[in-house]
Amino acid sequence: MQTNEVEIKTIQTTSEEEFIMKPYIDWCFKELMRNPKTRTGFIAALLRLPPEQIGRTTILENELSKRTEEEKQGVLDVRVLLESGTQLDIEMQVLYIEYWDDRSLFYLSKMFSSQLQKGESYDKLQKCIQVGVLNFTYFKKDNFCHRRVRFYDEATGDLYSEKLELQILELPKIPKEYHHPDGIIAWMKFFRGGNKKEMEEMAKGNAYLESAYEDLMEMSQDEKKRLAYEARERALRDQLALQHQTEKIFQQIAEVQGELDKAKDTLAETKGQLSETQGQLSKTQGQLSKTQGQLSETQGQLSETRGQLSKTQGQLSETRGQLSETQEQLSETQKQLAEAHAQNDVAHDQGRKDAIIDLYQKGLLNLEQAASSYGMSTEDFQKLIF
Repeated sequence: MQTNEVEIKTIQTTSEEEFIMKPYIDWCFKELMRNPKTRTGFIAALLRLPPEQIGRTTILENELSKRTEEEKQGVLDVRVLLESGTQLDIEMQVLYIEYWDDRSLFYLSKMFSSQLQKGESYDKLQKCIQVGVLNFTYFKKDNFCHRRVRFYDEATGDLYSEKLELQILELPKIPKEYHHPDGIIAWMKFFRGGNKKEMEEMAKGNAYLESAYEDLMEMSQDEKKRLAYEARERALRDQLALQHQTEKIFQQIAEVQGELDKAKDTLAETKGQLSETQGQLSKTQGQLSKTQGQLSETQGQLSETRGQLSKTQGQLSETRGQLSETQEQLSETQKQLAEAHAQNDVAHDQGRKDAIIDLYQKGLLNLEQAASSYGMSTEDFQKLIF
């Protein structure tokens, strides 16, 4: 709202001598198009024809007919009929409009179809051109300030029909360096506006633009027209302010919606993670139950093993007792065996000695042999004998 107040104040303080209307204000544009010479010059630039080939131009009713009360009605800024039968819808659009491409197609289609009355032949249809002069940038992907759209066969590349055409002029895209006085860019620069001196320079060298400039000067000095112009300009500023406010509200709504969507995504992600965690928990619980079962089984086996171990230890103790008893018996037997061996050795030695003495007495051994075998000296052996 503060911006609008500044703009209004600027208009009020502009001197009468320096004030000049801006042609991009749609009210001013319509007034300029009322002049047949201005109309002819602009249409000639659009159609790329010498102005003298345009012929007579007639402004038609700018409200298109509709078949039913429910059908959307189209209102055109300037609707012109050429002497050739061609019709043009020339629209100056100051503020940004969403879906301009669809809107222009709607108006073009309405204009084309409204030519025929019931029962008339299709061969009476004449060429229709929808011209949009935009004081804003709609096609943001390129720098083309003027585009001409026609209908072509995609398979062959041939023009399907010359009777339907769209032209779009985007004023903010006008190239800075352009000095040709007769082309469409010159008209676009004029419509874009400027101060009185700049507008006068733009019109030089082009009789049709000079005529438009003269009309513009005359309108700017006409008090009633100036009041109508300023009322329309204020209405556009209010509409622009409302549009900006609406856009800001929609942007805030979009931001809130974005945060809400983000929160929803986060919630959905959290729910997914929770579901995954619950799944893992269920799996872990299953594994824990299985492990507990295995542990119980292992504990049972361990108890059984311990019982078997106790039984084995008892058997081992019993075996050890039997082993001790056997070892004692073995020791006694070995002792008895040793005594028997000792007795046997004594008896054997005594028998051997008796045999030596017997052999000596029989004269089979001499004294030395008998004493040696007996393990004594001859003197001791003789003492033993005698």
